[in-house]
Amino acid sequence: MNLLIMGLPGAGKGTQAAKIVETFGVVHISTGDMFRAAIANQTEMGTLAKSYIDKGELVPDEVTNGIVKDRLAESDIAEKGFLLDGYPRTIEQAHALDDTLKELNIKLDGVINIDVNPESLVERLSGRIINRKTGETYHKVFNPPTDYNEEDYYQREDDKPETVKRRLDVNIAQGEPILDHYRKLGLVSDIQGNQEISDVFADVKKAISSL
Repeated sequence: MNLLIMGLPGAGKGTQAAKIVETFGVVHISTGDMFRAAIANQTEMGTLAKSYIDKGELVPDEVTNGIVKDRLAESDIAEKGFLLDGYPRTIEQAHALDDTLKELNIKLDGVINIDVNPESLVERLSGRIINRKTGETYHKVFNPPTDYNEEDYYQREDDKPETVKRRLDVNIAQGEPILDHYRKLGLVSDIQGNQEISDVFADVKKAISSL
């Protein structure tokens, strides 16, 4: 079973990815893990990626695509299948992945899209507050402090609603063409993410089992 998982920040993608890996025994491949492993193993692509990272520059697509290709060519993928998480991030990367899978003779079975209303995500992501004295993290709605006093708490700049909304807008703009691409191939299963975690996973499991 070879899968992609997609979803906006805060949609619960990471939680569902962990459950998919545990239940279906596929290999979880995240971009962060791939980069760290390629750099640690001093592969050709890893060394190239490190040269950009060390200079504080973005790693170009051709290097990222190369690292993904190297990882997908490893033996554990042939044995167990994969769940790719955090890649592709752009439509150009999606086309590169198509070429990589074709070259490696790997079939993509499905794309699991955890679909959550962006307005809900703004509330979910921008509700985080931090206690000035203790550094403890709370959520205004889902995990409020018992002794809430506005003066005792602050919010990080990247958690403020306007910043969160901008980040979501960027992710939506990047993600929609990718989803459209895979929809045309009949690969996308949309999962309603505004449910209890166990209910979301029941729908995920049903979608994967029907592939």
